Amino acid sequence: MLKGKTVVLGVTGGIACFKAAALASMLVKQHADVQVLMTANATQFVTPLTFEQLTGNRALVDTFDRNFTHSVEHIAVADRADLVLIAPATANVLAKLAHGIADDMLTTTVLACRCPKAAAPAMNTGMYENPVTQDNLETLRRYGWEIVEPAEGRLACGAVGKGRLPEPEELLEVCLHALAHEKDLTGRRVLVTAGPTREPLDPVRYLTNRSTGKMGYAVARAASYRGAEVTLVSGPVDLPRPGCMEVVDVTTAGEMYDAVTARAGDMDIIIKAAAVADYRPARVAEDKIKKADGELSLPLERTRDILAALGEGKKPGQFLCGFSMETEHVIENSRSKLERKHLDMIAANSVKQADAGFGVDTNVLTLITPDGERELPLLSKYDAANALLDAILERL
Repeated sequence: MLKGKTVVLGVTGGIACFKAAALASMLVKQHADVQVLMTANATQFVTPLTFEQLTGNRALVDTFDRNFTHSVEHIAVADRADLVLIAPATANVLAKLAHGIADDMLTTTVLACRCPKAAAPAMNTGMYENPVTQDNLETLRRYGWEIVEPAEGRLACGAVGKGRLPEPEELLEVCLHALAHEKDLTGRRVLVTAGPTREPLDPVRYLTNRSTGKMGYAVARAASYRGAEVTLVSGPVDLPRPGCMEVVDVTTAGEMYDAVTARAGDMDIIIKAAAVADYRPARVAEDKIKKADGELSLPLERTRDILAALGEGKKPGQFLCGFSMETEHVIENSRSKLERKHLDMIAANSVKQADAGFGVDTNVLTLITPDGERELPLLSKYDAANALLDAILERL
């Protein structure tokens, strides 16, 4: 996703430096050109050689190193940077950056950068919560920096609180959000639903389906990378929680109905990728239903139809896209659903098709609109999500 992009990774003197090494490796795997800048203190925790082996680029520390290939190396790095990320960012370096102090290779280079910038503070809780540090962070935000909130937990100093550097996977998301795609959805508010619902039968059992949420999460992530303000309403899934968006966790179809309909009026685009239960037990037992001789019948009742409600209440200019998972007559059944529920588009696929459907990382979608159909080839779910968003933007 980052091919052709240059990420300047600033590493400052904190115990969390080892996470920066893991992040550098992840960025290289995304085909980014990673240029590491280190403070002198950072080299006491991780050697420059570590980053050089991971990135294939020389890690820069000393502004006055005579071995530079450019006469003004920090300006050359600044000119080719697409993103600056300082991780970990100590209180000392944050203070320098907030006030334009440029006294080493890292701060001098960053001061010359015109690209987007982000910082991930990592320090003792008392240092992080100190009003001086908070003022410096607010100053950086005012200058356009993105500040990645530190995690809470046990710190290297033994204290427990806020100040941990987020995991490398979360920091990678910051880079992908900034660089993975042009921001052609900027200013759009997008709501995506994903995953299954679970309808309780008793305190032990529930009715559900095979959805893993992978397709819906791919759509939400792709929309976020393209600049949209995304709200993801998610059923229970075993997937990493995506960053840079609002995530609303629900369990039942009723909870998803309430969460979606409460937010739908504010949205420009709604994409319903969740596999919502059509039926739920008519009665939820207070205690576990015990095994007995003979057969057992479970009376079921219909759940409220979220997509139909959205179609009936669709505001002018709002785009509504549904998903249709079928086992037979895929096009006919999906087109009927499109018309009955007043949709602008429906993404149809067959659970019986190889490498498509539940639990896999690829999908084959047919995009159906009132005036036509477009069958997509086998794609990763992320690429399928982008193809879906491309088709929506064409119609908008």
